[in-house]
Amino acid sequence: MSDGDKISAALAIGHKKADEILARRKIARAKRVGALEAHSASLELQMRFTTAEGMTATASFRTAGFLVAAGDSWFDYPFCDVLKVLEDSYGYNVESAAHSGAPIEAMAYYGGQLEQFARCLEKVVALGATPKAVLLSGGGDDIAGNEFGMLLNNATSSIAGWNAEIIDGLLNQRIVTAYTSMLGSINGLCERYLQNKIPIFVHGYDYPVPDGRGFWGGWPFPGPWLEPGFQEKLFTDLRKNIALLHDLIDRFNAMLTALAKEPGLANVLYVDLRGTLSTKLENDDYKQWWDNELHPTERGFDAVTARFAAELGKL
Repeated sequence: MSDGDKISAALAIGHKKADEILARRKIARAKRVGALEAHSASLELQMRFTTAEGMTATASFRTAGFLVAAGDSWFDYPFCDVLKVLEDSYGYNVESAAHSGAPIEAMAYYGGQLEQFARCLEKVVALGATPKAVLLSGGGDDIAGNEFGMLLNNATSSIAGWNAEIIDGLLNQRIVTAYTSMLGSINGLCERYLQNKIPIFVHGYDYPVPDGRGFWGGWPFPGPWLEPGFQEKLFTDLRKNIALLHDLIDRFNAMLTALAKEPGLANVLYVDLRGTLSTKLENDDYKQWWDNELHPTERGFDAVTARFAAELGKL
């Protein structure tokens, strides 16, 4: 094949991929139009601008409201995530600083996401709008991963199970402190750009199944994040491991619930996602809801986003 033929073939593949994306976006746009038609409080914004030739023109668009987000892969996942569903199925416009794989400690202390979050606020304010709410997702990457096994006492030990001291230090010291700092930064930025605090939604994930599945099958892609730690500490019964994670997720949610009740964080609202996604092993039912150990399928993201949409609808 000549160089010219190779270029032509590559261009053809590129055009085909563009056509596939456009077809999916056509479906998503139609879904968004339907959502906005059904939304009783949607907004219509009009913008006036001047062209390079000095002509004045106007444009308008409808939205269920503006949202600004920071977080991890539940807000930044290929093809489908909470934010994409909020836009396509519920008619919101979302400006996001979220980045997959980001621990809440990195978000709170390294500053990169917060700087991007400030840019997101600036974009919404430049349109003359005020965000309806902030969405924050974090903490999963602080728990899962290479060090996950450190949370467990060996299955053959007389103290088998979660190491209470390590779990307490992780959840109720390290993660809760990072969350508090992150929330303080978000409130500070909102007060600067909006002259007021706005609602901030946080969530505590759902009960996962540590079956060893990573993203797109795992290596060389990320994951698995949970099963290797269980295997390292000789926990080999999947049902028992699901039960252990059920307890850990409950503790994580309890931490967030308590944080949202702190007097200085009255604008923080907790969304309980537990029980949304199946963990049933019979007929691999859970695989309809979980794409891998940490992330929902498209059906799963639709289900958890419905919980967010219900809470947003109360504002």
